[in-house]
Amino acid sequence: MSDKTSKPVSASAIEKHVYKVFPNDMNAHNTVFGGMIMAKCDRLALVVAERHSAHVCVTASVDSIHFRAPAKGNDTLLFSLSLNRSWGSSMEIGAKVEAENSYTGETRHILSAFFTFVALDENDRPVDVPEAIPGTEEQKRRYENAEIRREGRLKTRKQLLRAADKS
Repeated sequence: MSDKTSKPVSASAIEKHVYKVFPNDMNAHNTVFGGMIMAKCDRLALVVAERHSAHVCVTASVDSIHFRAPAKGNDTLLFSLSLNRSWGSSMEIGAKVEAENSYTGETRHILSAFFTFVALDENDRPVDVPEAIPGTEEQKRRYENAEIRREGRLKTRKQLLRAADKS
């Protein structure tokens, strides 16, 4: 039995989830520890995947994590995540993190990343997920770009498998 239907991208999106930076979030360079930001992105991306699929999901891959600028003490982090596209049982979720100065309101784009999740059935087997229906022009652009990234991931995986077979 297939759960294949369609859902709008906006139905599962998270927009500007707020996280206040405290001293325990800092690294030795006195900027926010990147691993903490990545972990929060992964958890929020899971929420997007499970909202969209209505199934338990697992992280299959993370790629294109780009730290664009540091976040500092007294910043507030704003996490925005959205489903970009779905294929069979997998989904790509895009993450954007901004650092906001709580006193001036100034924001800086500090991180972009792409997470791939797989939906699982009650027997931990991949299960089809609804098709993603982009609504806005931005969502349509991300939908198209997700296919380009997926083709790159699949090509890289094939090349690595061939290389492993040779060794």
